[in-house]
Amino acid sequence: MSGHSKWATIKHKKGALDAKRGKLFTKLIKEITVAARMGGGVLENNPRLRKAISDAKGQSMPGDTIKNAIKRGTGEIEGAAYEDVLYEGTGPGGTLILVEGQTDNRNRTVAEIRKIFEKHNAILGGAGTAAWAFDRKGLVTLEKGAATEDQLMEVAVGAGAEDYSDDGDLWTVTTPPDAMNIVLDALEKASVAVKASQLAFIPKNRKQVSGRDAEVLLNLVSAVDDHDDVANVYADFDVSDEDMAKLA
Repeated sequence: MSGHSKWATIKHKKGALDAKRGKLFTKLIKEITVAARMGGGVLENNPRLRKAISDAKGQSMPGDTIKNAIKRGTGEIEGAAYEDVLYEGTGPGGTLILVEGQTDNRNRTVAEIRKIFEKHNAILGGAGTAAWAFDRKGLVTLEKGAATEDQLMEVAVGAGAEDYSDDGDLWTVTTPPDAMNIVLDALEKASVAVKASQLAFIPKNRKQVSGRDAEVLLNLVSAVDDHDDVANVYADFDVSDEDMAKLA
């Protein structure tokens, strides 16, 4: 029986990993499709598509899956017509939340996201509810060993980056939205390997939350992020290491 139980546990864990991988693939495919629809299927002319394909390859997505997603976006083959969506809401303690995603059915998605918010003592609002509290920025992350501080100053800041920070094992470079691809090209030409890059919403100020509010907010962000139509969740709250340890 112990052998059977062990195999059952392995199958359960593998199933959970496969499900998580499937959700990730779904989100990546949507992003490739939207990027191709908005900017065309030529990589050289479409930085968003180049980024989406790079992310997909980083997750070992098959080449045929990537090609089909591009073709659905450009209309070469039939498929769901995905579009970008941005939802804004408020959570416990006056916290503000932004949700980015892609959907082929706005009415269905907004209803499902609203239900998740309500379940976690939060409110999904209209346009302008939360976006004012965030700045749109490009974020580029690099392994600490990929570049020296002098290289970041010379290459990244020289190409238009606003700032960089030391985040332990990583460097994080911040850019204006329209300068991110210029900075990425400059790093590539300087043979500096980039770990990841994205356009993100960065809160102008952060609210410290603790106790029950922290627990509810972390559960809310996790539940929203698990939705198939959601690509990114941004919030303006911070939770202390001590509270995180308690909640874990």
